Amino acid sequence: MPYIDGFVIPVPNDKKDAYIEASKTYSAIAKEFGAVSVREFWGDDVPEGTTTSFSMAVKLEASESVVFSWVEWPDKATRDTGSAKMREDPRMANMNMPFDGKRLIYGGFDLLTES
Repeated sequence: MPYIDGFVIPVPNDKKDAYIEASKTYSAIAKEFGAVSVREFWGDDVPEGTTTSFSMAVKLEASESVVFSWVEWPDKATRDTGSAKMREDPRMANMNMPFDGKRLIYGGFDLLTES
Protein backbone atom coordinates (compact mmCIF):
# COMPACT_ATOMS: atom_id res chain seq x y z
CA MET A 1 0.00 0.00 0.00
CA PRO A 2 1.52 3.40 -0.93
CA TYR A 3 2.85 5.68 1.76
CA ILE A 4 3.24 9.44 1.37
CA ASP A 5 5.55 11.95 3.03
CA GLY A 6 3.94 15.38 2.67
CA PHE A 7 5.57 18.81 2.99
CA VAL A 8 4.45 22.45 3.10
CA ILE A 9 7.48 24.72 2.67
CA PRO A 10 7.95 28.52 2.68
CA VAL A 11 10.47 29.31 -0.09
CA PRO A 12 11.84 32.79 -0.82
CA ASN A 13 10.76 33.85 -4.31
CA ASP A 14 14.29 34.86 -5.23
CA LYS A 15 15.49 31.33 -4.36
CA LYS A 16 13.06 29.46 -6.60
CA ASP A 17 15.81 28.30 -8.98
CA ALA A 18 17.99 27.17 -6.07
CA TYR A 19 15.01 25.28 -4.65
CA ILE A 20 14.45 23.53 -7.98
CA GLU A 21 18.09 22.43 -8.04
CA ALA A 22 17.93 21.19 -4.43
CA SER A 23 14.70 19.37 -5.26
CA LYS A 24 16.36 17.56 -8.19
CA THR A 25 19.14 16.37 -5.90
CA TYR A 26 16.70 15.35 -3.16
CA SER A 27 14.48 13.53 -5.68
CA ALA A 28 17.38 11.53 -7.10
CA ILE A 29 18.49 10.46 -3.63
CA ALA A 30 14.95 9.57 -2.54
CA LYS A 31 14.39 7.47 -5.67
CA GLU A 32 17.76 5.76 -5.18
CA PHE A 33 16.53 4.68 -1.74
CA GLY A 34 13.13 3.44 -2.88
CA ALA A 35 10.78 6.39 -3.51
CA VAL A 36 8.39 5.91 -6.43
CA SER A 37 8.03 9.63 -7.20
CA VAL A 38 8.64 13.09 -5.80
CA ARG A 39 6.24 15.91 -6.65
CA GLU A 40 6.91 19.61 -5.99
CA PHE A 41 4.32 22.33 -6.63
CA TRP A 42 4.92 26.10 -6.45
CA GLY A 43 1.98 27.95 -4.92
CA ASP A 44 -0.15 29.68 -7.55
CA ASP A 45 -3.60 30.07 -5.99
CA VAL A 46 -3.01 29.90 -2.23
CA PRO A 47 -5.57 32.15 -0.53
CA GLU A 48 -5.06 33.69 2.89
CA GLY A 49 -7.31 32.17 5.49
CA THR A 50 -9.06 33.83 8.38
CA THR A 51 -8.51 30.95 10.80
CA THR A 52 -6.04 28.65 9.02
CA SER A 53 -4.27 28.45 5.67
CA PHE A 54 -1.08 27.17 4.11
CA SER A 55 0.50 30.61 4.41
CA MET A 56 -0.51 30.96 8.05
CA ALA A 57 0.78 27.48 8.86
CA VAL A 58 4.31 28.29 7.66
CA LYS A 59 4.27 31.96 8.73
CA LEU A 60 4.72 32.97 5.10
CA GLU A 61 6.50 36.28 4.50
CA ALA A 62 5.58 38.67 1.67
CA SER A 63 8.68 37.69 -0.33
CA GLU A 64 7.94 33.96 -0.18
CA SER A 65 5.73 31.37 -1.84
CA VAL A 66 4.35 28.11 -0.49
CA VAL A 67 5.65 24.87 -1.96
CA PHE A 68 3.42 21.82 -1.57
CA SER A 69 5.37 18.61 -2.00
CA TRP A 70 5.09 14.90 -1.49
CA VAL A 71 7.18 11.79 -1.83
CA GLU A 72 5.41 8.56 -2.75
CA TRP A 73 6.87 5.36 -1.37
CA PRO A 74 5.62 1.86 -2.22
CA ASP A 75 4.95 1.21 1.50
CA LYS A 76 5.85 2.47 4.97
CA ALA A 77 8.64 -0.07 5.46
CA THR A 78 10.42 1.15 2.31
CA ARG A 79 9.91 4.74 3.47
CA ASP A 80 11.33 4.03 6.91
CA THR A 81 14.40 2.28 5.46
CA GLY A 82 14.87 4.87 2.71
CA SER A 83 14.48 7.82 5.07
CA ALA A 84 17.05 6.34 7.47
CA LYS A 85 19.53 5.91 4.60
CA MET A 86 18.86 9.47 3.42
CA ARG A 87 19.57 10.89 6.89
CA GLU A 88 22.97 9.15 6.82
CA ASP A 89 23.82 10.08 3.22
CA PRO A 90 26.51 12.79 2.98
CA ARG A 91 24.81 14.24 -0.12
CA MET A 92 21.85 15.17 2.08
CA ALA A 93 24.07 16.59 4.83
CA ASN A 94 25.87 18.79 2.32
CA MET A 95 22.78 19.94 0.41
CA ASN A 96 21.95 23.64 0.61
CA MET A 97 18.27 23.96 1.46
CA PRO A 98 17.18 27.45 0.31
CA PHE A 99 14.37 27.88 2.86
CA ASP A 100 13.81 28.19 6.60
CA GLY A 101 13.57 24.58 7.74
CA LYS A 102 12.11 25.65 11.09
CA ARG A 103 8.89 26.63 9.30
CA LEU A 104 8.63 23.51 7.12
CA ILE A 105 5.68 21.27 7.93
CA TYR A 106 5.89 17.56 7.19
CA GLY A 107 4.29 14.26 8.02
CA GLY A 108 3.82 10.69 6.84
CA PHE A 109 0.44 9.45 5.62
CA ASP A 110 -1.22 6.08 5.08
CA LEU A 111 -3.54 5.71 2.10
CA LEU A 112 -7.14 6.27 3.15
CA THR A 113 -9.01 6.14 -0.17
CA GLU A 114 -8.11 6.03 -3.84
CA SER A 115 -10.20 6.62 -6.94
